[in-house]
Amino acid sequence: QVQLVESGGGLVQAGGSLRLSCAASGSISSMYMHWYRQAPGKRRELVATITSGGSTNYADSVKGRFTISRDNAKKKLYLEMNSLKPEDTAVYYCAAGDSGSNRPYWGQGTQVTVSS
Repeated sequence: QVQLVESGGGLVQAGGSLRLSCAASGSISSMYMHWYRQAPGKRRELVATITSGGSTNYADSVKGRFTISRDNAKKKLYLEMNSLKPEDTAVYYCAAGDSGSNRPYWGQGTQVTVSS
């Protein structure tokens, strides 16, 4: 069982930056790690994925602006968000699982609000 806790959310002006962190209670080295977000009235969407080997993938809407990274020794996942837009406003969640579609571990979420 792995518990995930996000931090780093907040209020930022458009064009600004934030760095989200996700701390795990156990080893994540073999896990695929993900950042999701959910805006009010919208479905949860996958923002970024980093494999156990370090390969990354991004939603088109954040490509070139967001960077996902991991530090297995520290049991942490990060999301560096630059050039933020009001449409990036959402609750951001980290999730962990296997290489398939399983996501058994989720954090409680952290709010990101981007003002125009």
